[in-house]
Amino acid sequence: MPSPDLLARIEAGRRAVLAQTDLLQREFGRAESRWKYDGTRVTAVDVAISEGVFRELEPQFSADQFFSEELASTTAVTTVRSRFSWVLDPIDGTNNFALGIAHCAISLALCEHGEPVYGLVYDLSRRTLIHGGPGIGAFDGERAVGVSTAAPHRETLIGFHSPIDKTLVPLASGILANFKIRALGSATLHLAYVATGVLDGCVDYNVKIWDLAAATAIVRAAGGEVHFLNGEQFPMRSFDLKMPRIMYVAGSKAMCARLRALVGKIPNSKSPNAK
Repeated sequence: MPSPDLLARIEAGRRAVLAQTDLLQREFGRAESRWKYDGTRVTAVDVAISEGVFRELEPQFSADQFFSEELASTTAVTTVRSRFSWVLDPIDGTNNFALGIAHCAISLALCEHGEPVYGLVYDLSRRTLIHGGPGIGAFDGERAVGVSTAAPHRETLIGFHSPIDKTLVPLASGILANFKIRALGSATLHLAYVATGVLDGCVDYNVKIWDLAAATAIVRAAGGEVHFLNGEQFPMRSFDLKMPRIMYVAGSKAMCARLRALVGKIPNSKSPNAK
């Protein structure tokens, strides 16, 4: 049974995310954007959602730590010290959001001792909150969901984004040759759709901790697995805006084994959260 401390945070996180959905919908395709130092896009809405979510949560849970890629006052590495911490990506898929492509999401993870224990992903394209955590269950809105356990077949769908690091492109050939591909422009939604069973699995080479913390909790709650290919990411011991990109596969246990075999060996890149 989840603790009262955990349940209180889950309900507060749900309220905080849903309170930002009107802003997300109103500014969709309209918000002006700029490019950050790392080549990623940001809008004023990213910042406003970060501020709004944390403004709701911080007074209630003052002992917790709050991490967002858009609100950090410094690029210095921050050690995770609190029992509970929150990891927010205010808009995963900012390129889509700014350009008027609906595949984007608010992604909020609640972590306990650095492990994602509940995830909240608001899917703008379907106006639906995907949420859940291990031991509690996974839900698409109010409908209980689980990962697909179907054996790979000709209609298998894999969420996939080509590597930013083009030296890794040869590692992607097995995925492209064996499955139907969906590239939505939101790593969070790829992973969340694995939890709901819409996608059979996903592969990514380009993400950061804030892109996947919430959806990892949901996938695990849905009976799936997330296998990190270049170093374990959880428990999260630090928050680092300049962390290396994360590479992973996700799906059922059998799907992860198949995807790992097709991807092959990833060049060594130690995670900052590895022991």
